[in-house]
Amino acid sequence: QVQLVESGGGLVQAGGSLRLSCTASGRTINRDTMAWFLQRPGEEREFVACLFRSYGRTYYSDSAKGRFTISRDNAKNTVYLQMNSLKPEDTGVYFCAADSTIILSSISDARHYDNWGQGTQVTVSS
Repeated sequence: QVQLVESGGGLVQAGGSLRLSCTASGRTINRDTMAWFLQRPGEEREFVACLFRSYGRTYYSDSAKGRFTISRDNAKNTVYLQMNSLKPEDTGVYFCAADSTIILSSISDARHYDNWGQGTQVTVSS
């Protein structure tokens, strides 16, 4: 089992940037599919971005495309989400997820990830 801890959230004005981090412990995540999801109050978790396995391929929601970048540092067992040009609708709790067996067609479905962090709050003011 892997433990995931997110950090880097906070309050930022619209147009600003934040970098979220997700650090894993318990085992290496170098070959896992790693993803970020956003949960707004009263809503289900929404796919934001994904690094598929160790292939280096990245996938983004339409909202995140062009503004957010997901990356990983294998030496630090950490995944990042660089968020630029933030908008008020980006507000919510961001969760990091990991899975070692998920298939490509399921990467945007939160139900298929086995490991989750506790989340980090991002608030974008207008």
